[in-house]
Amino acid sequence: MRRHRKNARTASNSDHPLRQRKVEFDWTKTPLEWIPGQPYASHFINEINLLLPAGEFWFCKVYNKALPLITDDKLREDVQGFIRQEAMHARAHAGATAEYLNAHGIETESNTRREDWMFETLLCDAPFGRPLPRWAERQWLVFRLGIIAAIEHMTCVLGKYALENRTWDQAGADPTLLDLVRWHGAEEVEHRCVAFDLYRHLGGRYPSRYYLALISMPMIFGLWVHGAAHLMKQDPRFKDQRPSVLRPWIWREWIRVARSGHLPSPLWLARQELPFFLPWYDPFREADTQQALNYLEQSPAALRAAA
Repeated sequence: MRRHRKNARTASNSDHPLRQRKVEFDWTKTPLEWIPGQPYASHFINEINLLLPAGEFWFCKVYNKALPLITDDKLREDVQGFIRQEAMHARAHAGATAEYLNAHGIETESNTRREDWMFETLLCDAPFGRPLPRWAERQWLVFRLGIIAAIEHMTCVLGKYALENRTWDQAGADPTLLDLVRWHGAEEVEHRCVAFDLYRHLGGRYPSRYYLALISMPMIFGLWVHGAAHLMKQDPRFKDQRPSVLRPWIWREWIRVARSGHLPSPLWLARQELPFFLPWYDPFREADTQQALNYLEQSPAALRAAA
């Protein structure tokens, strides 16, 4: 699957059809500290359950808005498959929030409310409730498609990291949450070309990648760390540290824990963003589709749902 199957007759660079995989997760035995001895990393990764649903449902809304404008049949099929996969991701993480985090007594609403506001008020079709003039509607749509393309580059990087990280297995990480992270990461690798293909197809240009990445990357980092701090504030072990996105401790601890292999380092993630700035950037070459498919064929949650 590593061979780049670029076809000059299509705007799509995806090398196979995308399909939605139903999944079933049983959260009854998953401890809050799902990586034994790693409360910081456990909370940090648990934050994705709060961060992702609103964003992924927003992806679906924006892509449904773009569908009528797509003139390439293969790319239209890719986008429809992408929408179905992202919707399933959002539902899976929302289920983990309700059945896992809330079941452990974690308060999540104040966190998810912030993400809901950003996607439903700031980045919606009519920002702050004010409809855009007709001439600006397509520009606003392409801008948001570019934000998604920049985010999807980062999710591809994180998906590959999750598939290849064996430190969690060696530490005895909970298999259910580990499966959630890897199943989602594998599908991010699988559909890694779609967002960039769609952005370019509807008029996205190379220079705009700079400001799109410079907007999206700090936004994701800030929301991720802020949400993780909210979870840590509810853990007595972190009370003295007063976790906050504005306090240096949480960033220093992220770097320290990353050295043990339980988290990707923020500095490493920043370096992984660099290919997105190159004129010849090609998301197909950023990961291996077959590696993702190999995991998806054995994902316990997918096998349970199929059975």
